[in-house]
Amino acid sequence: MRKILLAGLLLMVTAFLLLPTGVLAGNEASGTITMDFDLSGHGANEEAQLWVPYPFSDRDQVISNIRVMGDFAESAVYSDQKYSTPILYARWDKGAVSRKLTLSFHVVRQEVARRAFPEKEAAWDPADYKMYLAGTSLGPIDGQVKILADHITQGKKTILEKAKAIYDWTCENMYRDSNTVGCGPGDVCSLLARPGGKCTDIHSVFVALSRASGVPAREVFGVRLGKKPEQDISAWQHCWAEFYLPGYDWIPVDPADVRKMMLEQKLELGDAKTKEYRKYFWGGWDQYRVKLAVGRDLLLNPPQHGTALNTFGYPYAQIGSTTLDWLDPATFKYTFTYRK
Repeated sequence: MRKILLAGLLLMVTAFLLLPTGVLAGNEASGTITMDFDLSGHGANEEAQLWVPYPFSDRDQVISNIRVMGDFAESAVYSDQKYSTPILYARWDKGAVSRKLTLSFHVVRQEVARRAFPEKEAAWDPADYKMYLAGTSLGPIDGQVKILADHITQGKKTILEKAKAIYDWTCENMYRDSNTVGCGPGDVCSLLARPGGKCTDIHSVFVALSRASGVPAREVFGVRLGKKPEQDISAWQHCWAEFYLPGYDWIPVDPADVRKMMLEQKLELGDAKTKEYRKYFWGGWDQYRVKLAVGRDLLLNPPQHGTALNTFGYPYAQIGSTTLDWLDPATFKYTFTYRK
């Protein structure tokens, strides 16, 4: 019995040492997020419309106590037709002097770890995952993307082998550029020429290379949770990614956070701490994030004026047919607050 206990303790200590500082397996984070919007200063002679990524529960997070308040003419929760991403929509009539909306919700978010990979890949039909194998307007899967993907995955036979090779390449060749506005547009061809960006950029490259290699993959959009009793998280949007391993599950990855930690902690690729982060974010996500949306090239519901929306990780608003700059919360006039 003593030997069993000691062996178990050794396994626990080993697992602890493999995780980034402050992250323990099975941890959870919780709190209330309040999103305040005020479109009152954008001219009352046009109709105003607002679309907000709407939180929902899944196996990794529980959303509760949702409240929507404001002086809108109408408001409802819809979803887009392609990805079924939930959307909170609100509209103000022409002449409305005040245009305010508040969305608040409580979230309990779990740390995610999916690394018990099967020894043999299950049979699967790519047609069942065609949406996550197709190119997008800024993430093509042909041309230079396909050439690079074939080079990276040369000799790799299974989905897991290909995804791991692409993950390693992304960690080693992409880098975080702090001068990038927001999370980045995720323009893959531009990024292959200059591989610096932020989370949407880095994960768009991972997703495009994966899809070009026959690996179903997708970006996930959300916002980070705070760690203090109260924090302004208006600019804390984050994008991460996952790929599908047949017969097992969708596997979480976050090479962008690997590069972020390298930049913040001044780490090199060969440093032990970098290897620790790379191991953790291959099959794992920390608990300090809440998922809000998936999908690229979205037609919102009700539909927005103009072309499809590249990503829906930020709120989106139009005054008449003019789109507000969602990357500038001060001008757009929104504030996200986290309370532990």
